[in-house]
Amino acid sequence: MALDVDQALDLGRFSLILVLELCAPILLVGMGVGLVISLVQAVTQIQEQTLSFVPKMLAMAVAAVFFLPWISTRMMEFAREM
Repeated sequence: MALDVDQALDLGRFSLILVLELCAPILLVGMGVGLVISLVQAVTQIQEQTLSFVPKMLAMAVAAVFFLPWISTRMMEFAREM
């Protein structure tokens, strides 16, 4: 089955929106943790770059594990539709 231009554009748009939806919770957790750590650094005047990196990475890893069932379900639905 060949795709015409309109179908290919719709597929590409839907795929990009799905990727943004799947990445958003993990990125929002990282942004929230980064904001909290930045506030703590501003209050305590500790300006160490590695201090914000490690907690953000750990929080994003925990969020990825937490959201993994939802992400895999959405990806399976997408694959089924394709």
